[in-house]
Amino acid sequence: MNNINILWVDDEIDLLKPHIIFLEQKHYNVTTCQSGTEALEILNDKVFDIVFLDENMPGLTGLETLTEIKEIQSNLPVVMITKSEEEYIMEEAIGSKIADYLIKPVNPNQILLSLKKNLDNSRLVSEKTTSSYQQEFRKIAMDMAMVNSFEDWANLYQKLVYWELQLEDIEDIGMFEILESQKIEANTQFGKFIDKNYAKWFSQDSDAPTMSHTIFKNNVVPLLNKEQPVLMVVIDNLRYDQWKSFEQTINNYYKKETEIPYYSILPTATQYARNAIFSGLMPSDMEKLYPNLWKNDTDEGGKNLHEAEFLETQMKRLGLNHLKYEYYKITNLKSGKKLAENFKGLKNNDLTVVVYNFVDMLSHSKTEMEVVKELASNDKAYRSLTQSWFKNSPLLEIIQQAQQLGFKLVLTTDHGTINVKNPSKVIGDRDTSLNLRYKTGRSLTYENKDVYVSKNPEEIHLPSINMSSSFIFAKGDLFFAYPNNYNHYVTYYRNTYQHGGVSLEEMIIPFIVLNPK
Repeated sequence: MNNINILWVDDEIDLLKPHIIFLEQKHYNVTTCQSGTEALEILNDKVFDIVFLDENMPGLTGLETLTEIKEIQSNLPVVMITKSEEEYIMEEAIGSKIADYLIKPVNPNQILLSLKKNLDNSRLVSEKTTSSYQQEFRKIAMDMAMVNSFEDWANLYQKLVYWELQLEDIEDIGMFEILESQKIEANTQFGKFIDKNYAKWFSQDSDAPTMSHTIFKNNVVPLLNKEQPVLMVVIDNLRYDQWKSFEQTINNYYKKETEIPYYSILPTATQYARNAIFSGLMPSDMEKLYPNLWKNDTDEGGKNLHEAEFLETQMKRLGLNHLKYEYYKITNLKSGKKLAENFKGLKNNDLTVVVYNFVDMLSHSKTEMEVVKELASNDKAYRSLTQSWFKNSPLLEIIQQAQQLGFKLVLTTDHGTINVKNPSKVIGDRDTSLNLRYKTGRSLTYENKDVYVSKNPEEIHLPSINMSSSFIFAKGDLFFAYPNNYNHYVTYYRNTYQHGGVSLEEMIIPFIVLNPK
């Protein structure tokens, strides 16, 4: 380590000569002084990378000096060194954003460790992360060749997300590109797995994952009792990696009890997946049992306007209509603020359900608005934008109030989304649905290798608009494009976030149960 300048402030600095010699032998440049006042004068004349500051000095104390230093250079790391183990001093120092806190007597290696932790952290983390992923890469590749169950695919996807989050901040772009290619290959193999297995999940004797239409009955209902109210938040269009991006913020208020990945039904689109959550039924059953509530793709009007009614039917069917519950849908800032302001009035509910639509609006805005395209140009930026929204949203305020009122928190979503990169040509008649990741209609022409096909929608519990209707679902990062005006269409939609198809990002989604701290 060269050209690192250290300022060491201690009224007994002569006693620390062995430590200073040790650091100079390691090629650190050490400037010393014996008081807080002298330190402030030196800091006005010279640039330092870190300060070691004695807490107990005559004149300006260490804590007083620390306050002055932070006013001059707020980002300069300061390591507090003290003989005292008094808790209030630690709290004062930590509250003033010290970089580290050491108790005398300190040995040279403690000082060296603090320097590396504060000044060389990113390089060391980057090197270790790269080395660890290189070892894990081979294991993931082997796992991918052998994975053959929905549990294994969920585990593999979680592992890929873990490494994506680990690698996103390191300097080795090459490693990140290797991971991206591994994700593409994983989605290719996952598409083949869905081809072979999705329809089987609806057989009576089949071993099926928890899915949209079973998540409420299997995972929410067991939490409902008169002892603790439950807040269920469904954030529309939330991917597993986006949940991980703001998990730490929620951890300030809630402690995670369980986290499971579950599977969105196909199409991974709101009108199908979210209606399935609240009704506890697959779309074909919703159409048969509640034709007044269900709308097909070609029908006029909103497709998910009856979630509250669907929830009511499921509560009755499960014998839970004696519980007190309410449903809210938040589609804008104003309605979010209003719910936050009135949330205390919900403390006597057994179940409060909140559907929050921001992330879905964000993905659609990326298609329509150039500024959002710039802000969410890739998955890393998309996660960052989601995190920023969450930290400043009424939803966080609602969750904070829920924690204070003792609510158990259930956080989940209806489906994920994927950044689409490559077009796949499709031809259909005028009644073909418009979604970019799935199509339903008659006489569809498509590239077989690009899609999961259901020529008999009833087999996967989807409604048939007419006798010859079929469904096709785009795999991986493909999106459907019509031959007419093809180039314009492709340019407009490439690198946008879409959902409805078959990918790990869209289908394997989070369900988290948390208890208030």
